[in-house]
Amino acid sequence: MSALTKHFGDNAVLRGIDLDVMPGDRIAILGASGSGKSTLLRCLNFMERPSAGVVELAGQAIGRAAPGQTPAGERRYDEAELTRVRQRVGMVFQQFNLFPHMTALGNVMEGLRTVRGQREAEARGRAEAELARVGLADKADAYPARLSGGQKQRVAIARALAMDPEVLLFDEPTSALDPELVGEVLRVIRSLADEGRTMLLVTHEIGFAYHFASRVLFIAEGVIHEQGTPDQVLKHPSEPRTRAFIERHREFDF
Repeated sequence: MSALTKHFGDNAVLRGIDLDVMPGDRIAILGASGSGKSTLLRCLNFMERPSAGVVELAGQAIGRAAPGQTPAGERRYDEAELTRVRQRVGMVFQQFNLFPHMTALGNVMEGLRTVRGQREAEARGRAEAELARVGLADKADAYPARLSGGQKQRVAIARALAMDPEVLLFDEPTSALDPELVGEVLRVIRSLADEGRTMLLVTHEIGFAYHFASRVLFIAEGVIHEQGTPDQVLKHPSEPRTRAFIERHREFDF
């Protein structure tokens, strides 16, 4: 992505983000509340349309330059194109976003049936395999109301995996969980990292970010304030603002 900008009215949430994400990258994104972390992820799979700047996927720019007297850098997007992008860029949210009237299996199958157009038997087989991958084969017939927060989040991860995304985005996936349930979700994310998947993770779990990430970004006021390896950013940050943030949030030794 280059010069990625997002405004909400007069509020500039992202102010020119430049970032290259290579296959297999595991990028942890840190920053205070309101710094633009979640908005960045939502712009990457176009749940929010960028105000300006270019997002490329596999070297292909998404959208086209807006014609005429429009703001500099603004682009136009075709909804069919964005639907295809969202299939290729999976998103896991803070609040799970499961359908309460569907079982865990039904939630994972839904995108395969309605977006991919798969037949029921094919979708069921894939959904069962993804639930098994996240350790929930025995919960296929359970409804969300009968699942713990950690189990709901693992169903949400299985749902994202079922669509075969090229990139996985995690927006603070443990922030809504009780402390004793955080580990089960982080273990699943770590196993996906071990598979070599390309992932961007917004998190306040500093210790996990250190062990998970190949690169760490610290975002402040809508810009990348500092980036580097986990050792560089988390152990030896060069910017005073990064140091202050790490000191406030460090809960683990590493």
